[in-house]
Amino acid sequence: MKELKWKTLSSEYLFNDRWFKVRKEICETPEGKIVDPYYVYDFPTWVGALPVTEDGKIVMVRQYRHALGEVCIEIPGGCVDDTDQSFQSAIAREILEETGYSFSSYDYLGKISPNPSTNSNLLHMFLARGGKKVAEQQLDGNEEMEVVLLSIDELKQLLKENKILQAMHVSCIMYALEKMDQLSF
Repeated sequence: MKELKWKTLSSEYLFNDRWFKVRKEICETPEGKIVDPYYVYDFPTWVGALPVTEDGKIVMVRQYRHALGEVCIEIPGGCVDDTDQSFQSAIAREILEETGYSFSSYDYLGKISPNPSTNSNLLHMFLARGGKKVAEQQLDGNEEMEVVLLSIDELKQLLKENKILQAMHVSCIMYALEKMDQLSF
């Protein structure tokens, strides 16, 4: 097979903040071509899940997304913290904080890249099952979201109507529906 991996000749941070970092790199292709500049966006590792309650309802959240200027319906999820022991513990924490629901089991659905040409991070996807409301939301200072309970048919209709805009969340939903035998390829 042809070697395709680039070599990084230099790398410097142009912007370095808690949730977002930008690197400017100079790279060399296997054929010797110099790529200058190449920008890489570093975000934390993300987790997301399609949560299903004990009675088969899908737990989603609605929140305003300023970059789009729209209120979006999404799956719960967020960043993996340094204090999280695993991706599963991270998604359990995120779901509890955002929705107040706790789940009895988690199926790992794999990982996806938000954009492998620019982003260095991954989203780890889960199907959470056996959910029960056990607490009130514990949102961060800048978070405002509404919990929405849907049937599987209502969720599928939102997908058909292209009403879920977050591409990584759509991917997670599709993998989860397939795992639940609600979608076949």
